[in-house]
Amino acid sequence: MNFSIFRIVAVPSIALAVSTAAYALEGEPYIHDPSTVTWSDGKYYSFGTRGGGLISDDGWTWHSGAVRPGGGAAPDVLKIGDRYLVVYGATGGGLGGGHNGRILTMWNKTLDPKSPDFKFSEPVVVASSDGQEDCDAIDPSLLLDPNTGRLWLSYGTYFGFIRLAELDPKTGKRVEGNVAVNIAIDCEASYLMYREGFYYLLGTHGTCCAGPNSTYNIRVGRSPNVAGPYLDNEGIDMLHGGGKLVVAASGHFIGPGHFGLLDLGDGVQKFSCHYEADLDRGGRSVLDIRPLLWKDGWPVAGDNFAAGTYVIQSERSGYALELAVDTVPMPQIRRPRLSAPGGGAPGAPATPGAAPTQPMPPPPPPEPESTLPAVPIQEVATIAKDWPAGNIEARLGDYIVRPHQKWTISPVAEGGGYPGSPYFKIAIAGTSRVLAATADAELVTVPTFTGAPEQLWRIDQLIDGTYRIMPKAVPNRSGDYALTAVAASTVSLAKFDAHGDKARWSFRAP
Repeated sequence: MNFSIFRIVAVPSIALAVSTAAYALEGEPYIHDPSTVTWSDGKYYSFGTRGGGLISDDGWTWHSGAVRPGGGAAPDVLKIGDRYLVVYGATGGGLGGGHNGRILTMWNKTLDPKSPDFKFSEPVVVASSDGQEDCDAIDPSLLLDPNTGRLWLSYGTYFGFIRLAELDPKTGKRVEGNVAVNIAIDCEASYLMYREGFYYLLGTHGTCCAGPNSTYNIRVGRSPNVAGPYLDNEGIDMLHGGGKLVVAASGHFIGPGHFGLLDLGDGVQKFSCHYEADLDRGGRSVLDIRPLLWKDGWPVAGDNFAAGTYVIQSERSGYALELAVDTVPMPQIRRPRLSAPGGGAPGAPATPGAAPTQPMPPPPPPEPESTLPAVPIQEVATIAKDWPAGNIEARLGDYIVRPHQKWTISPVAEGGGYPGSPYFKIAIAGTSRVLAATADAELVTVPTFTGAPEQLWRIDQLIDGTYRIMPKAVPNRSGDYALTAVAASTVSLAKFDAHGDKARWSFRAP
């Protein structure tokens, strides 16, 4: 966050193509410079600039109510053992007109302000800047190194370098004698994470605090060493202004910044950020949670699932999810069969001993393509009348453009959600028939939608870009189940296997 550096850009009078497919978090997700979304005692939390923050029961609907003393700006939160370490910047970033900042840490056993264990420890200064040097001590973030167990703090804004310092993971204090190192420039709101041999440094570029005129975007470099150098995909050091784009403005969301990793396990990663302006909410700064994908060793921003009509295709077999009903044949255009000499098929040899025949006349010229009739696509209204009236099982089959293979997926109002997205209903397009889980952990379609948990579906994008599809609940069973191609043409519900393709799906236009 940098209050003193921004510009206002003149916007020409043009019609903006605003996407209606993207969903904003429900409730009042208003926050600036949010901390990484963190789970504590059955709820999700995110803290913001000037104290306070947001709480959510499910990661979809957010309300104010989180409590963080100290004020200041741009906090971060990390769970270490059974405690939560909170770090934040006091002053700096142009607050009060200067860059003489301090970074402080404090502990708590819980983030729930209603818990009897809720009590923050006295804050401890772990980094500072005097306003004259080439660093601004603000915008801190934390990384607990999974390889060494060491705790790292990154901080800084456009007023100088992004710096890396080491903290003690037991006390949250600065390691005695530690000297901070410079790891990037021309960014702020840095964040460190580790994956498969590389440390990744994410930084927010562009300008903030100008509402819909902000140019915030998030970029990344990586290094095999936590202290760098952090190079982008073109080999440019982030100390020289490098950084591969991860996410920028899109639709009605302007200025993404302040990245935070939310690893949900089983190949599902998401990230939290804020947008400087949500054009549908008066240009206010809002929290968002989006899928995080990985391509060629680099993080890429995914998109939360959008409503539409799709073919649901198995990654295991390539077959499409469909109703288990008889396929109604489509009309075929048949051509007259021409006789060959001797009464055989065209090109067949004449029958031995047969009398000579007159030469076969040449075939008529082919009809111009413009006169060939179109084969009508089947309409569900004419096909569904022959389907059974009750429950119908689901299966997998070759996609052949039939109504029983097309699914309309739409969010369920008041149905709740999960981090970044609402629950969906999955219906055969043009009908009220919806997908549902059974008490036997099987898959059926039922004639009408009731909003029961077994008819609500969670759709998470996995880090490879495919999707996991899960019912909110399976009747009389505990635990999570995922839509699974247990055989080439058999679909069921089973525990999600992150190591194969059985429970991975893709969605494409029918």
